[in-house]
Amino acid sequence: MGNTPGQDDGRRYAWRDLLQRWSDEWLDPVLHERERAEPFPDAVRRARWLGTTGATGEELGALEKRLGASLPPSYRQFLLISNGWRNTTPDIHRVLPAHEVGWTRDLDPELVTDWTAGYQGAERVGDEEYFLYGEAQSPTTLRPEYLPHTLKISHTPNATDVYLLNPCVLTPGGEWEAWYLAHWLPGAVRYPSFWDLMNGEYGDFHGER
Repeated sequence: MGNTPGQDDGRRYAWRDLLQRWSDEWLDPVLHERERAEPFPDAVRRARWLGTTGATGEELGALEKRLGASLPPSYRQFLLISNGWRNTTPDIHRVLPAHEVGWTRDLDPELVTDWTAGYQGAERVGDEEYFLYGEAQSPTTLRPEYLPHTLKISHTPNATDVYLLNPCVLTPGGEWEAWYLAHWLPGAVRYPSFWDLMNGEYGDFHGER
């Protein structure tokens, strides 16, 4: 991993399968829908799909032009399947459509200020500790200097719980590191890619972990 752009390795991600399973479980009133304050709209129930139609290539091109950066492959493929998403978990209410996505420093400057203030004077986390993912990772191993450069891709009203993509850390295939910041965490849960984040979130939702 490094700080220079990688190349898309051509990997295809099974978004349709994952998102359909997620939709079916959310819409099962016994399994999960009872966790919501109100039922999903009737149109969503009939469609059995919590997403939307996919973004067009033109819409993604416009987003990349606005950002001045190429989207990481797994996130780009997600948007092509569904341009935004309803609840992933009870704590994340919306994954944003392409036209609402933006840099965290622009969309939520208070989030950047509040989180970075808590790390003032802290020693920088070394690579050996920072690049631990999975169960070995501690949410306190955060590099707050990356936060202003992250892409905000979700929104939950009146909450700090959010998904962020971090272009400061890239895989050889061009994936950006993905963060889940939450009010109940002393930092963030980080993943090597958006695909890994969403699979981790689905695992928690599904009750596998």
